[in-house]
Amino acid sequence: MTNILFAAAESVPFIKTGGLADVIGSLPKYFDKENYDVRVVLPKYMCIPQKYRDAMEYIGSFYTYFNGRDRYVGVLKLEYQGVVFYFVDNEEYFGGSTPYGDMLWDIEKFSFFSFAALSVLPEVGFRPDVINCNDWHTGLLPVYLKNKFSADSFYRDIKTVMTIHNLRFQGLWGKNDVMKITGLPEYLFTPDKLEFYRDANLLKGGIVYSDAVTTVSRTYVEEVKTPFYGERLESLLWARRDSFFGILNGIDTESFDPASDRALCKNYNADTFRTCKKQNKTALQKELGLDVDEKKMLIGIVSRLTDQKGFDLVQRVFEELLYDEIQFVILGTGEWKYEDLFKYYAGKYPGKVSANIYYSDALSRRIYAASDAFLMPSLFEPCGLSQLIALRYGSLPIVRETGGLKDTVEPYNEYANTGTGFSFANYNAHEMMATVRYAERIYYDHKRRWNQMAERAMKKDFSWRSSAGEYQKLYDRLLGRQ
Repeated sequence: MTNILFAAAESVPFIKTGGLADVIGSLPKYFDKENYDVRVVLPKYMCIPQKYRDAMEYIGSFYTYFNGRDRYVGVLKLEYQGVVFYFVDNEEYFGGSTPYGDMLWDIEKFSFFSFAALSVLPEVGFRPDVINCNDWHTGLLPVYLKNKFSADSFYRDIKTVMTIHNLRFQGLWGKNDVMKITGLPEYLFTPDKLEFYRDANLLKGGIVYSDAVTTVSRTYVEEVKTPFYGERLESLLWARRDSFFGILNGIDTESFDPASDRALCKNYNADTFRTCKKQNKTALQKELGLDVDEKKMLIGIVSRLTDQKGFDLVQRVFEELLYDEIQFVILGTGEWKYEDLFKYYAGKYPGKVSANIYYSDALSRRIYAASDAFLMPSLFEPCGLSQLIALRYGSLPIVRETGGLKDTVEPYNEYANTGTGFSFANYNAHEMMATVRYAERIYYDHKRRWNQMAERAMKKDFSWRSSAGEYQKLYDRLLGRQ
């Protein structure tokens, strides 16, 4: 049996601020349970819903010296959907109303979590063969393992994997402050280790000290070795290229299943979507005050409203697109300029634009089910989950060819009648608009082919089972079992 521990800052259903939580809450369930014992360690935030905190089993507690004094470390356990979760308890660090806050405090909080996550392992009686760290919050775990815990035989030969979900977020702060907080020796804060342009970089520490590095799509692996996408870490990632791998994210296909999704007014599958998607469309049009017309092309957007997601392109040509026979439904929050943009056009074109500046899981599912196409013109996208859900629900993605979008959306080829969506290469508003209008032409003039494409999209397998298999191969390789 191979023991695997995932260390992360968040996981559904306990705490979620982004896609990382979906990955940690889903991926461990899909490993081969006969050969892999996969568990997860998380902070025990006070903002975890009470029903889950009440269900946790107390394992034990102790004190450990961290940042100048002894700190309480409690450890609790909860089994959820067949996966064991451990929770590191310290109310001083994890007692806030949100998991993240002031950056310096977050640096200290997650440095403590990385140290405590290793410290609790003898207490819970679980010795992992591999620890899979996720994003900068756990970047110090490989550093601590090889510099503070290596003398203890319990920790010897444990392998680490550093998974980058979004390279833009790195855990940066002043070198002297981080040195004091972490208790790590000065010789680790050099340009070949944790130092980063005179600051300290927690994610860089994880990349340097882990046995392997992964990110969440094959295209993103290549992109981040270049200056445009590399966030000033491209040279380090290039140096680690022989142990740097892209493993595509997946989705929980049991949760995201149009055949059983309770949020929909009419369930459907690849055989029945031609009729049932229209019923979902008209129901959503009524719900959101759009003109009710089952034949009008409806484009969905479910996203953080930020520059990264390509909304500066949308902003430039949105009014021109609204001259076309299409409707838009937007769901999400983010930068005020984009929130105001969509609210303005919803007021100006109330039958064509619905701007929902909040987040609702149920409404997002109804948008996936109702929309004919799904727009994701991202500047960069490590993997992306929205396009995978859209494919699952037969909403054809219109994407820019970057990161996971390029890896998962096969562009339509009208000569071979292949593809599962539409894509454009350059980060250009008019190229995006031309692609949207090309999709419109196929939708209105070649509806049979559009439906064939939607059927292909719905039959694509982007479940976590395939991703788990790739992680299993990587762990076996690290452990010399291949």
